[in-house]
Amino acid sequence: MALILSLETATACCSVALSENDSIISYKEETSPNIHAGSLTLFIEEVMKTPGKQLTDVDAIAVSMGPGSYTGLRIGVSTAKGLCYSLDKPLIAVNTLKAMAKGFQLTINSNKTTLLCPMIDARRMEVFTAIFDQQLDEVIPTSAVIIDASSFSDILNDKQITFFGNGAEKCSSILTSTHALFDNGSYNSARFIAPLAFEKFLRNEFENVAYFEPFYLKDFVSTQPKK
Repeated sequence: MALILSLETATACCSVALSENDSIISYKEETSPNIHAGSLTLFIEEVMKTPGKQLTDVDAIAVSMGPGSYTGLRIGVSTAKGLCYSLDKPLIAVNTLKAMAKGFQLTINSNKTTLLCPMIDARRMEVFTAIFDQQLDEVIPTSAVIIDASSFSDILNDKQITFFGNGAEKCSSILTSTHALFDNGSYNSARFIAPLAFEKFLRNEFENVAYFEPFYLKDFVSTQPKK
């Protein structure tokens, strides 16, 4: 049995889940901007307390590695690495977009032939995205894309793609192909990291805790507040 604590902070959703193998036994999450720093450790305490587990019982810590919010990713990864150091546990990193695709499959995927395109809003018409097949293998790798009328046209000519996540809504009026399907869900949750983390646990796919960094995808650019 593998007891895995999973953390998701890549978007506005602050989420923690505890799983035995690939089954969730406890979770806590809230979607609200700028709550990660103040809420993440409290969520961890609550998630461990509910089933009567101790952090020392955990076999591994899993974290959403990105892409996503620069600040959110730093908070999640720093917390995960701190737990790994203090508990002497391995670290598992899961691609945020792949976890979203897994969540879509587990929650709503009734069309077993469509390709899956999770999207994270990166402001204006840019999104962080990737395209996965039904086996969650990448058809198009994770990238930052500025959406226009020709985006994904080579695939949409003959294949259906379901777009979802908080970046998909702004694309629905631009991607007008009859093969483009849209879902309003975001599917950012530690609950959907857990099954992918368990697969990596079985394969001993662990990160080097000392050197692991989030997958930011784009460099952080600071801005000055307007007076």
